[in-house]
Amino acid sequence: MKKIGLVLCFVLCAIVANGQILDPVKWSTNVNKISDGEYELEAIAEIEEGWHLYSQSVPEDGPIPTSFVFKGSSEYLKKGNTKEEEGHTVDDPIFDMRITYFDTKASFKQRIKLREKAPFSVKAVVEFMVCDDSRCLPPKEVDLVFSVN
Repeated sequence: MKKIGLVLCFVLCAIVANGQILDPVKWSTNVNKISDGEYELEAIAEIEEGWHLYSQSVPEDGPIPTSFVFKGSSEYLKKGNTKEEEGHTVDDPIFDMRITYFDTKASFKQRIKLREKAPFSVKAVVEFMVCDDSRCLPPKEVDLVFSVN
């Protein structure tokens, strides 16, 4: 009877350990007024220690790059592409290529020109992939909301 209880305990521990959901990136948003008709939308990624979030520019056959899709609206017009801060560029042994990534924190900025008067919200989706030294998580999409006041 003790053996069955011990085996059952090990099985339950294994199930609980495998059932942990990894979520190493937390996203937040910020809106900065540039002028009366122009704003800068900022998406900020807080990255857990040991994990890497990849740049928007990744070579073909590499990890999934970070990408943003902004929902179209009559209230604003996108100005240019989403810009990112400088990350770490390395020769990655796992992907066997030169890759730029971010650790601990990353900031992505998109300028918009207002067509309507504020306030309104801009909705976007960010798709990204993260890896640590031993594994990569599947690509994930997160909804973002920017409140333009």
